[in-house]
Amino acid sequence: MGTASSTLDARPIAMTSLTGLAEQYERYHATVYGTALRVTGSPADAEDVLQTVFLRILNQGARLDLAQVPEAYFRRAATNAAVDLLRRRISHREAELEEASAHAAIESPVLLKERLRRAIAKLEPSDAELFLLRHIEGLSNGELAEMFGQEKNHIAVRLHRIRQTLQAEMER
Repeated sequence: MGTASSTLDARPIAMTSLTGLAEQYERYHATVYGTALRVTGSPADAEDVLQTVFLRILNQGARLDLAQVPEAYFRRAATNAAVDLLRRRISHREAELEEASAHAAIESPVLLKERLRRAIAKLEPSDAELFLLRHIEGLSNGELAEMFGQEKNHIAVRLHRIRQTLQAEMER
């Protein structure tokens, strides 16, 4: 016979109330912001991603079950929202960056980071997410295999191919 507390723990977290959202915000805002900052490289963009993630959660309401692995969910949500933001900005910055790189004999680290962000934004969403969770968030291949429901070796092969794709894009 189960206890009342174990019954409560098995239920989805109710996000229909602002109180529930506030609790989740207090618990995970630093995780979301930190992930977004590492992906975007900009505090302002990280704040936009933070807002986007929690608005999406509010819109999903009671359909969202965070009981499984909430921190992993928030990292993935932040990564996806950050990649979405980078994709939206590619078209606006592309011409500006091409002009800047034509004038620079040696690219600055800032420009290299921006080129890498643009290359990541061109990846398939699941590949971008996998790459960022591994190389920015520092999750192991084993953790990623469990999170994505795939074999550890499959994750390693995917990451290798993603790195090759990024390298080719960076060399253009």
